[in-house]
Amino acid sequence: MRDVAVVSFAQAPNLRADRERNEVEIVMPVVREALDSVGLEQSDIGFTVSGSCDYLTGVPFSFVMALDAVGAWPPIEESHVEMDGAWALYEAWVRLQHGDIDTALIYSFGKTSLTDLDKVMSCQLDPYTLMPLWPGGISLAGLQASAMLAAGTVSEADMAAVASHSREAAQGNPAIPEAEGPADVDELLSRPRVAHPLREHDIAPSTDGAAAIVLVAGDRAAEVCDKPAWISGIDHRVDTHAPGNRDLTTCPSARMAGERAGAGRGGIEVAEVYAPFSHQQLLLASELGLGDGVDINPSGGALAGHTFMVAGLARIGEAARRIHDGTASRVLGHATAGPCLQQNLVCVMEAGR
Repeated sequence: MRDVAVVSFAQAPNLRADRERNEVEIVMPVVREALDSVGLEQSDIGFTVSGSCDYLTGVPFSFVMALDAVGAWPPIEESHVEMDGAWALYEAWVRLQHGDIDTALIYSFGKTSLTDLDKVMSCQLDPYTLMPLWPGGISLAGLQASAMLAAGTVSEADMAAVASHSREAAQGNPAIPEAEGPADVDELLSRPRVAHPLREHDIAPSTDGAAAIVLVAGDRAAEVCDKPAWISGIDHRVDTHAPGNRDLTTCPSARMAGERAGAGRGGIEVAEVYAPFSHQQLLLASELGLGDGVDINPSGGALAGHTFMVAGLARIGEAARRIHDGTASRVLGHATAGPCLQQNLVCVMEAGR
């Protein structure tokens, strides 16, 4: 397998409603920043791939319009996934393994302020048995949290502690300018429930935004980046589609993806996990074997600012950034999709090849 590294990462601020800009205007400066930081132009990129969801805007093939942000002329080799940008990154990693190109640009975007995200999430369910009931992502997450509480694997205090840490970590992060202020566990537990047993702080706020990552293979990575984040393992797995056929207190797909990516070999210093609900961070930490010595979501994570279709790619980028700035030598980025952590992708990165 070819050595491939994350050499740059950029993201737009996660805003509850970016009313002044459309998707192209949000994506363009992010792509420009990602390329400029490593001295590359779009003409230097061998493969461009994006991740987004047409359901957010209600416009078919909306990703085609977003290509204006990177420039599709002269013609470029381009692809798209109707998934979080983390899966676009996986496609780019596979494409780089072919050996005929050395560079790839990945970007993703989402404007959740244009829609009702809970209803959009219902559209991914079985169209005959579940979707007609319109259970949103929050309701299903509430069922999962209830199952975990009943099993004794988490407590409401544990969930509040995750939210409290997320709020504190997000302070000063320019990518999450609207992060809620710090609050201690007791204060959070005194607040009313939104969808039993979830309180507002247990649920990630929907935001608008975009992110971009540049991958470079082989020796060229070191030529454009002083400290490349080399991908030592990457894998994604999926659990059964029907939430009722799963044990929601476990997450086999996350565990298997972590094992295949090499998370269990130890030495993980920082982990950015995509957990849009507080109890899911606890479940992922358990399934991925992230012990007490691992700094989980030092950026604040999706629980502080959640741009649908972007949050997973941002988790990989935020983890890679710790290698770029020299604060960590082995990190993990995680992404999820589907109801109750149905699909999971794990990317382990290291400072050395």
